[in-house]
Amino acid sequence: PSSLNPDYFPAKLWQLVNNPKVASVQWDGRGEGLLIDEHLFLREVLEPEGADCLFKTKCFPSFICQLNLYGFHKVAKQPVATWTGAGDATGTGWFRHHFWNLHFQQHHPELLAHIKRLT
Repeated sequence: PSSLNPDYFPAKLWQLVNNPKVASVQWDGRGEGLLIDEHLFLREVLEPEGADCLFKTKCFPSFICQLNLYGFHKVAKQPVATWTGAGDATGTGWFRHHFWNLHFQQHHPELLAHIKRLT
């Protein structure tokens, strides 16, 4: 929603998952959770230099900590071999991660305003 600060972590995440150019993050089948291909996410989102850098970290565990601070919960961790996205990390030991937050849903951007950073 336009009323949210674009620098707000959940707003950045919302833009990312809805960006068709980003292959490393996608909605789960129900549109109620995020699927993240760890290896591809590192290359595509966390490691690029310059203006394309969305988050302040280049470290995947730090990104996961941010998700946790905003109330996201891990649903599952599966080998990339089961990933249906565009990742190319099959067989490398990398994982896809599944996260869920009650107020982060594909067709309800108005719910983002309810996501607060935990203290």
